[in-house]
Amino acid sequence: MKPIVNKKASFNYHLLDKLEAGITLSGNEIKAVRAGKVALDDSFVTVRNGEAILANAYIAPYEKAAFERADPRRDRKLLLHKKEIDYLIGKLSGSNLTIVPARLYFKRNYAKLEVALAAGKKKYDKRSAIKKKEQEREAQAVLREEKLKAQKEAP
Repeated sequence: MKPIVNKKASFNYHLLDKLEAGITLSGNEIKAVRAGKVALDDSFVTVRNGEAILANAYIAPYEKAAFERADPRRDRKLLLHKKEIDYLIGKLSGSNLTIVPARLYFKRNYAKLEVALAAGKKKYDKRSAIKKKEQEREAQAVLREEKLKAQKEAP
């Protein structure tokens, strides 16, 4: 299974420090995650009562579930060590940082969430990122055209 990447997080934030966290999911949710029915776009991580919570992440209801389906946007507990939670609390206090989920993947049949400490990007940072992507795309197109010309002339 391919990891589910939160592209909006890397576009809207400078990702500074990343941590791997387990995530508590029900049986039907884990099946939906394996099917790739997850959206991390608008989600974020908060720390409440000494626990890290993933909020607003969308995990679609599993179609073949036999019983009542849970709320697809419910809060889910993240499994982090106490030291890691204390580290995150320390970084968040008195700074302009937030915690965002970067990607969701499987490691030895366990769902893992990569969370990142992030600082918000300014509008000009986002514009420069878009410009850089466009330049890379144009360069790739030119290289592709040259490669095709060389292949046609070779035989």
